[in-house]
Amino acid sequence: MKLKIMTAALMITAFSLPAFAADEFYVVQDVKTKKCTVVDKKPTDSSMTVVSPSGTIYKSRTEAESSMKTVKVCTSN
Repeated sequence: MKLKIMTAALMITAFSLPAFAADEFYVVQDVKTKKCTVVDKKPTDSSMTVVSPSGTIYKSRTEAESSMKTVKVCTSN
């Protein structure tokens, strides 16, 4: 009985952790379309590049979206 409760608690914890981990946002630009967007994971392929000043990591999506308006390559299109 204790093993079932412990297993259930571990599974609930494992599934809820990613929801709390999404506190990193990046301003990125698509290499082909030159369109800027905000993403919650650092790009790993070469189709997107981080364009925020000095590779800044933002704590909220709102903060990243506000910053995106000041990034030169995002506003010059």
